[in-house]
Amino acid sequence: MRKRPIVSVAAGALALLLSVPASAAQGGPGAAGIGDPYYPNAGNGGYDVSHYDIRLKYQPATDELAGTTTILATAAQDLTRFNLDFVLEVKEVLVNGRTAKFAGTGEHELEITPARVITKGSPITVVVRYADRPGEVERGGQSAWLRTPDGGVAANEPESAAWWYPSNDHPTDKATFDVSVLVPDGTQVISNGTSTQSSRAGWTRYNYRQTKPQATYLATLAIGRFDIRADTTPGGLPVITAYSKDLGDNAGAAQASVERTGELVDWLSGYFGAYPFGTVGGYVPNVPTGYALETQGQIFYSPAQFSRGSNTSVVVHELAHQWYGDSVSVQRWSDIWLNEGFARYSQWLWSEHENEGTTQELADYVYNLYPADHEFWTIKPGDPGADHQFAGAVYDRGAVAVQALRNAVGDEKFFRILQGWPTERKYGNATIQDFQAYAERISGKPLGELLNTWLFTAAKPAVGSAGAAAPSLAKSGPALSGATADVAPEPRSWKKIQETNTVHEHRS
Repeated sequence: MRKRPIVSVAAGALALLLSVPASAAQGGPGAAGIGDPYYPNAGNGGYDVSHYDIRLKYQPATDELAGTTTILATAAQDLTRFNLDFVLEVKEVLVNGRTAKFAGTGEHELEITPARVITKGSPITVVVRYADRPGEVERGGQSAWLRTPDGGVAANEPESAAWWYPSNDHPTDKATFDVSVLVPDGTQVISNGTSTQSSRAGWTRYNYRQTKPQATYLATLAIGRFDIRADTTPGGLPVITAYSKDLGDNAGAAQASVERTGELVDWLSGYFGAYPFGTVGGYVPNVPTGYALETQGQIFYSPAQFSRGSNTSVVVHELAHQWYGDSVSVQRWSDIWLNEGFARYSQWLWSEHENEGTTQELADYVYNLYPADHEFWTIKPGDPGADHQFAGAVYDRGAVAVQALRNAVGDEKFFRILQGWPTERKYGNATIQDFQAYAERISGKPLGELLNTWLFTAAKPAVGSAGAAAPSLAKSGPALSGATADVAPEPRSWKKIQETNTVHEHRS
C-alpha cells in the first residue's frame, strides 16, 4: 500500500483569490479539527453540512474509483479557507461555481482556499472531483477500504468516509445523502436508504437516498456480487438484506440471523419507540474481518460473526444502535457509553425474552466474573480513552450500569427513559451529562453519584456503598454482597453474547 499526497493548485485560482477586495478578505480559516478530545484532527470547523451528493464509477477488477462529490453547507463564520477530510487523489475543486485552490495536508486533510471569501451564514456548494485506487491508500499505516475478491467495502468506526468521499467527518455534523454508483453489469452496490437502479450498455447504476440525518461514519458502501433480498415488516417498513455470493460455510448461519431483521426491529420498537429511519436491513460481504457496524439502516456484518453458527444477538445489538448511536449520536467520542452500553443491554433484554438469562442474572454474572483487582474495572465506560473506546468493559460494565440505573429508578420510570430518550433526542447528538439530566427529570431522582460510580470510577463498585447501587440492590432475593462466581451461574446466553465482542474491536 502507499500513501498518496493530495497536492494540486488549479490554474487561475490564486489570481482570483488575490482579486478579492481587502474589505471582503477579513475572514479566517476554518479549524482543521472539530475539537473532539479523543480525535483532535477529526472533522473540521467553520461550516455545517446539510447534504452530500456522491456520484461514483467503480471498476472492481482494478479497484479504480472515480467520483464527484457535491457538498451543500452553510458557513458558521467568515471563511478564507476550510478543510474537508479526504485521502484520495483530487483532480479539481469548485466552491460556489469557481475554481478553488486545494492541497493535501496532515494525514487526511483536504485544505481548500476558495476564490472569494465566504461570509458567515451564506450557503456553500463544494464540488470535489477525484480518482484513485482506495485499497492502496493508507493513513497511519491503515486503510479503511476493505478490498474484496469482487470489489470493495467502506464500513469502519470512527472513520471510513475519507476513502470514498470528502466530508466533515465527525458525528456532530449530520447530513442527508444521495449516493449513485456506476458498476459493470453483474456487480451490485449496497448503501444506505431507499434505492433505484438503471442500466446502459454493460453498466448498471445504483442510486441510494438517505433522507434522515446521518453521521459520516454511518454511511456505507459495498460493491461486489451480492444476493439482494427485499421484503417488508408487518407494519410496512422496507427490509433490504444482501449476502456475498461467496460466503462459503458461513452463508446459512448469516442468513438465518440477518433474515430475522424485520422481526427483531419490531421487537426492539416495543422498548425504544418507533424505528427512526425509512428502511432497515443488513449485508454480509466476503471480507476477512471479524466485526459488525451499525451503518445507518443498512448494517454491516462480517462473515466471521456467524462462523460458530447463527447469532441473533449480534443482530439485536446492531439494530439497537439505530436508536442509540445512529438517531441519537455522541456529541464527543468519549460519550460512547450512550451507544455501546445500551446496545449491549438490548442483548440482555433479548436473552431474557428467549429465556436464556435475565438482565439481572447477566448483571450479577458480570459483576462476579471480574475480581476487584482485574483490569476490567480500571476502564471507565463514561470516559474510557481513545485507546479503550471499544474495550469489553465499555460494553459489559456499561450494561451493568444500565441495570443499576434500572434498579435505582424502578421499572416503570426506567422503561419510560429507555423509550423517551431516543424520541426526545431523535436525529440529534448528546452527552452522558445530557442523558443524566433527562433520566433525573423522568425519574425524579438524583443520579449523579450512581452514574459517577458505575461510569467514571476506575474501581469495582462496592456493593451497598453510598452511590454504588449494586445491580441486585432493588431486587428481591439475596444482594451481591459477598457473592462469588459460583453463586452467579453463567447464563445460557453468555457465550453467544460474548461472540459479539469483536463487533467493534477493529477501530482505528
